[in-house]
Amino acid sequence: MGKVIAIIPARGGSKRLPRKNILPLSGVPLLSRVIRTAQDSGIFDDIIVSSEDAEILDIAQKEGVIAHSRPLELASDRSTVVETCIEALQMYPSTVFCCIYATAALISEKTLKSSAEKFLLTESSSVLMGVSRYNYHPVQALAVDGDGNAKLLFPEYKNLQSQFYPLVRVSNGTFYWAKVDTFLREKTFYTSSLRLFDVPADESFDIDTPEDYEKLIQAYEIRS
Repeated sequence: MGKVIAIIPARGGSKRLPRKNILPLSGVPLLSRVIRTAQDSGIFDDIIVSSEDAEILDIAQKEGVIAHSRPLELASDRSTVVETCIEALQMYPSTVFCCIYATAALISEKTLKSSAEKFLLTESSSVLMGVSRYNYHPVQALAVDGDGNAKLLFPEYKNLQSQFYPLVRVSNGTFYWAKVDTFLREKTFYTSSLRLFDVPADESFDIDTPEDYEKLIQAYEIRS
């Protein structure tokens, strides 16, 4: 199988929700909770936190994982997770890696293990993406034009009963598993050999706003 690592991108400069990667959840930074779950899973040979932020790197060191100081050009609002992972993989070579979001604080050890097993046993896939169902099917989406008029974004489905809608999922800000050689060659998680892993709804929270953060806290309190 070769070397298996986790890369946790944790930029310090989030604008919509400042310092979101290290906001506290019951007194523990979100990043620390993700690190500890990855450690407890026993899957990874190394866990790397990639950040430009001194406080975040210090948290990583205290948690006993590799604190990788990424270049400042990979810390802007336009920097991508793909670019961050490529840069980290050049420093820490491996065969397989899992990119885990620093805000995936409710992801469970069981889910990480199950996703790892599915990915590592499916030789034909190059990426396994953590996904969720839509609350409303996207073929019901309405696009609003400049005059305020709404039209179906996918009019070809307007007369189709919902039970015949295509099966769809959406990336949910939890994790991506990838084979390093293919990832470095294609430079995307949306590969032609992409497989999906349904993350339990109570473990999936994409945190971008204060409202998202409040929902995460409420979900954690319910679980506790």
